Amino acid sequence: MSACEEFDVVVVGGGPAGATAAHDLALSGHSVLLLDRAGRIKPCGGAIPPRLIRDFAIPDHLQKAKITSARIVSPSGQTVVMPIDNGYVGMVDREEFDEWLRERAATGGAVRRKGTFSKISRDPDGRLVVSYETRGASGETAGGSVRARYVIGADGALSAVGKQAVPGADKLKYVFAYHEIIEAPPAGEVATYDARCCDIYYDGKLSPDFYAWVFPHGPTASVGVGSAHKGFSLRDATADTRVAAGLTDARTIRKEGAPIPMKPLKKWDNGRDVILAGDAAGVVAPASGEGIYYAMYTGRLAGEAVAQALKPGDARALATARKRFQKAHGRVFWILGVMQWFWYKSDKRRESFVAICRDKDVQRLTWDSYRNKELVRRDPVAHRRIFFKDLAHLFGFATPSRS
Repeated sequence: MSACEEFDVVVVGGGPAGATAAHDLALSGHSVLLLDRAGRIKPCGGAIPPRLIRDFAIPDHLQKAKITSARIVSPSGQTVVMPIDNGYVGMVDREEFDEWLRERAATGGAVRRKGTFSKISRDPDGRLVVSYETRGASGETAGGSVRARYVIGADGALSAVGKQAVPGADKLKYVFAYHEIIEAPPAGEVATYDARCCDIYYDGKLSPDFYAWVFPHGPTASVGVGSAHKGFSLRDATADTRVAAGLTDARTIRKEGAPIPMKPLKKWDNGRDVILAGDAAGVVAPASGEGIYYAMYTGRLAGEAVAQALKPGDARALATARKRFQKAHGRVFWILGVMQWFWYKSDKRRESFVAICRDKDVQRLTWDSYRNKELVRRDPVAHRRIFFKDLAHLFGFATPSRS
């Protein structure tokens, strides 16, 4: 490709954030290059809440399962089932889901190109030059470059775009996640496996600072673990999780690992012509590890900010993406961060946390907030009840009931 090839926007990274930004910008009439490294699948439970399905027009066929409950397991093996009353959470396979999003972006007018981002530089007139490397069928490599007015870095928690162009992006804190996609057992074969129920294990042996999971995806399931502790074996913990879930003999289809950001960056843009989105901006929810909705939401915010900057050529519009995100979700992220810091510290606290999940008010407000991606402000009486129950568990006045 010629170095003079030029786009309004180059989006680096074709996950949910990048594909969403490319789709929105292309539909708005802007010339967009979606540059994506081939063959990369992020380890992810694959949960998508109803609000994501509505806001981003996700077709039903991408939902491999519809989860109607979650089973929470404590360190001592006590279980709490949290039903989703009158609703469900969709589950997707990231390999299929991400590719569908990229194809939608291309259908909307974005140019798709497989390549690995190399660097950002500037030509003599100050315009961005994005360099990348492609690999042929025989393994040979070739370089390419394009000019761009703006770049959106949606290239993950270790964002090369961010490290090169956005101050502070190289200091992003993250945990590591690992999972194995397995063949789901036939119905009834494994007594502890339910194709419509997610299993979440709060157990220090499986994860000293996060949790382990089994998330059904229809014909497959994701079994995995996350942790920030250096030296902790995620592979061994995943094997132990499979034992606990009765899934040791299930056929393993693929294995994946990746860093997951712990909190949003303080700055998402360089004040000139580069902005970050998704994991590159640090937007994975603490405590839950949920990232798909927030990735797509920030991809949309970044796209809207760039579109606004393109009109008058005012780069100050880029800063609006982070401001809008913090206004909509900053409080939720702060609360979830405090929850993870406190409740995941020891098995004693995890035991109390699971006991709290048995409360019907907690279950209802948790699912309402999760499905709608906002704090539930109605029903103040329920909030007061939860507050005093939390205090009782915190100070040891409450005795966890046995399942």
